[in-house]
Amino acid sequence: MTQQNADERPGIAAAIVVHDSRVLMVRRRVSEGQLSWQFPAGEIEPGESRENAAVRETHEETGLKVNALKLLGERVHPATGRLMSYTACEVVSGTAHVADAEELDELAWVAHADIPQYVPYGLFEPVQQHLDATLA
Repeated sequence: MTQQNADERPGIAAAIVVHDSRVLMVRRRVSEGQLSWQFPAGEIEPGESRENAAVRETHEETGLKVNALKLLGERVHPATGRLMSYTACEVVSGTAHVADAEELDELAWVAHADIPQYVPYGLFEPVQQHLDATLA
């Protein structure tokens, strides 16, 4: 039996959902190290695109229906070692709420100036640039 390494685990798709000059953030019930607040995200399923995974995970976690606008970038997350993709999304319908109470504790619509209070270690540069452009 071989030990599974990070490269064999499915990638994680995160949705960067901007609405009414705020970005949607969720707090997981179980934090990953110092990662408490983050964007709606989850594993990419076999045969699923990164963008479609971000849309699906947002709906499963928050009840929001969103459209993917564009892939902002990918990286191996420095804290988790997981391959992450980040997709800019727009709200189509619904009201954000904790739809997956087993996974999420809370959610918040965060103003640009308040992002460092939720993510003190900083954001992936392409995500930060997108938020700077859309929220400022």
